[in-house]
Amino acid sequence: MAIIRNRNGRNKRDRMGFVLYMVYILVLIVWVVVIFKLFYIQWFWSPDERIYDALTPKITKEEFVPERGDILDCEGRKLALTLPRYQLCVDCTVQKKAHRQRADSKYKKDKKAADEMFRRLENDWKKEMRETCREVSVIVTGKRSDDLYNRICAGREEGVQYIRIGKPVDRNAYNAVMNLDLLKKKGKNYTGLYFESEYTRRYPYGTLARRTIGFVRSNNIKDTKNNHIGIEGKFDYELHGKTGVGYVRKTDNGKIRDNDSIYVEAVDGNDVRLTINIDYQEIADRALREQVEGRNDIKGVTLALMEVRTGAIKAMVNLVRDPQTGVYEESQNLVVGRRNEPGSVFKTVTLMSVLSDGCIKSLDEMIPVGDGTVEGTNIKDQHIKDDYVAKGKDAISVIDGFKISSNYVFAKLAIDNYYDDPEQFLDNIRSYKLGAAFDFDLEGLAEPGLPELAKKGRHRDKMNPNDLGRLGFGYVSELTPLHVLTFYNAIANKGRMMKPYLVEAIERNGETVKKMGPSVLNSGICSKAVADTLNRALLAVTSDGTAKWSLRGCYCNVAGKTGTSFGVVPGGGYQTEDRRKYYQSTFVGYFPAEKPEYTIISTLYSELSLTDSSLQGGGIPARAVKTTINGIFNIDPAFREVLYKAD
Repeated sequence: MAIIRNRNGRNKRDRMGFVLYMVYILVLIVWVVVIFKLFYIQWFWSPDERIYDALTPKITKEEFVPERGDILDCEGRKLALTLPRYQLCVDCTVQKKAHRQRADSKYKKDKKAADEMFRRLENDWKKEMRETCREVSVIVTGKRSDDLYNRICAGREEGVQYIRIGKPVDRNAYNAVMNLDLLKKKGKNYTGLYFESEYTRRYPYGTLARRTIGFVRSNNIKDTKNNHIGIEGKFDYELHGKTGVGYVRKTDNGKIRDNDSIYVEAVDGNDVRLTINIDYQEIADRALREQVEGRNDIKGVTLALMEVRTGAIKAMVNLVRDPQTGVYEESQNLVVGRRNEPGSVFKTVTLMSVLSDGCIKSLDEMIPVGDGTVEGTNIKDQHIKDDYVAKGKDAISVIDGFKISSNYVFAKLAIDNYYDDPEQFLDNIRSYKLGAAFDFDLEGLAEPGLPELAKKGRHRDKMNPNDLGRLGFGYVSELTPLHVLTFYNAIANKGRMMKPYLVEAIERNGETVKKMGPSVLNSGICSKAVADTLNRALLAVTSDGTAKWSLRGCYCNVAGKTGTSFGVVPGGGYQTEDRRKYYQSTFVGYFPAEKPEYTIISTLYSELSLTDSSLQGGGIPARAVKTTINGIFNIDPAFREVLYKAD
């Protein structure tokens, strides 16, 4: 009996050992499989992208574009502003999945019944949407049609989740759509109709001052269609604001903010207040158009108005003729970016120089006329030959030479007084800020060009007499209209040269953030006595000289100067074989002459043209100036009061 018990006990132990052994082997196999699986997952396995996308929450980075600041004129009227626009979109697949699930849930074992219920639910949805789509079409596209409904139905069959409807609309259209019965009752999650908002730039005054204000389509710096020019470009850092950053999580019901991620609010841009008076701008624009529209012999024409005491630009017009359409548009800023030989308006520079250096004592000083040719040069003056040499006169006064715009007189003044020391003349010109560009509120102010001294030959360290004489009456150098305007403004301001500026202040919510204001380029380019003498000379031009007839009828006295220069024609020289020329003509001056408030310049650039007095400085430019002055008088009581006090 004992033997039997022992044998049974041993058998039991053997069986237990076997079981434990097998369990051990099984666990070992499991661990090997797990380790192998982990190794495989780590190094070789990748999930199905469709499954991964479906199960992984979508968290994406989004940039929030701030609202762009406004550009205002000097009186706070909006020249550029940002308005919200709304793009209507539609998700064609809304409720379709819910309809399928509802039908399948009710008829779990009857596919035919489930399909029938699904079709019924879809048809009910389409019936509700049909009339809504017709109403939406009227609001968004202006047409009552079934096109939108048919697009949605087609997109629903194809599983299209995003369709844009029409063009962006304003707030009124947005409200009209959102107030439709179906959207008010059931919303976008049922209809699939929703709006994407965007901000668009608007210019209430159309093309007025367009090249000065600039142009931008949106505030999105990534928008490759943007064209940042003018104030929009130069002050983009103020207008744009700060872009916000956030992270959003995509859900079945749309997008929600991901609270676990960094979120930075967008900061809207500041407003930029300009010195421009949009009324003055419109008057100047219209004055120029009256002179040039319908003419095909003019490339472009400009007009700029500056406040004497401050240098504030009150108007800046740039009209360039489109050669294809013949329409004059603000497509280039000629006042700032175009430099040319200025012509006779430079004679005032020469006159200031010789007066300041004591080369002449008064405007009544006499200049010998000889035979009408400047000795040692090929410079001749038909005015002198016809009116003085031919009549046996042996001299002409400086003021008479200025009045008739004699090249001879000013070539003589330059050569006789600066041949031995031309650097003195050039230094004077540079001190008048006519030798370099200065900081301005618009990009692209062209650098002036001045001649250099000869480095070899018989005129070494001097200037060729021809060049020096030509410099004296407005050739050999190149200036922009803005430089010329700034110089004449200094004369009106008794020698104090103000820097021209366009931006008065940076504002936020109506409060001034940064005051720009006036600044001085040169506190005294000449003495008050010299400025008064020049004023007398400039008055002679407008009362009894080259601008006399064009300014007749002006509501106030104007002190100014005409100037006409010629551009180089193809083949060289200043005129073609048939005597056609490129005219650059200018009138520049200030008013009222007795107590100057504004300085004004108008410059014309012509196509190749035959001699035409209207293309000269005393023609179109001077007439445009007169019309502008009279227009300001008619609309501005404050200016009329200034004129009455001046009288």
